[in-house]
Amino acid sequence: MNHQKAKNRQRQRRRWHVRSRIVGTPERPRLSIFRSSKNIYAQLIDDLSGQTLASVCSLSPDVKSGLAYGGNVKAAEVVGQKLAEVAKAKGIEKAAFDRGHYRYHGRVKALAEGARKGGLQF
Repeated sequence: MNHQKAKNRQRQRRRWHVRSRIVGTPERPRLSIFRSSKNIYAQLIDDLSGQTLASVCSLSPDVKSGLAYGGNVKAAEVVGQKLAEVAKAKGIEKAAFDRGHYRYHGRVKALAEGARKGGLQF
């Protein structure tokens, strides 16, 4: 098995390990994060019905206008705060944090803290 295949398999195992314990419900949806090199994306998912209840990313026009670059810690914090605003408008106050295979560090941590600052509980 080549190096890249092994790396992807480990990443997938980490993701399954984290997600096996987290289930999003309508009252407490799963806050899922995707982090690319240039942007960060977050969405609230109800796993029981398979629907995305709210989503925000650093490419959203209202978020992008206040940022110079979407791939840094500052952008992640803004995305977290914006997601909390959207969630509050839809009556969602609690979420289950799903970091995927990412470490709780840097941009992922900044997004979580931004969401908490915006009033989302997890």
